Amino acid sequence: MTVTLMPGIKFNAVEPGTTATDLTAAFGVGRTPEESARVVVRFATLGAEGPPGTFQDENGEVPW
Repeated sequence: MTVTLMPGIKFNAVEPGTTATDLTAAFGVGRTPEESARVVVRFATLGAEGPPGTFQDENGEVPW
């Protein structure tokens, strides 16, 4: 469901994946903060042709 608030404004949720931080260090999992940030930046800079109202991860839209 997409709600139009203002022309040119889009809402998307992004899941950048598990990030290696102090919280995840004990588990030895996660990508670097820079790698996770790439996913977020990619969707934050979508142009006018980008999809609205989606949930995305690094591979694209996640079906819900």
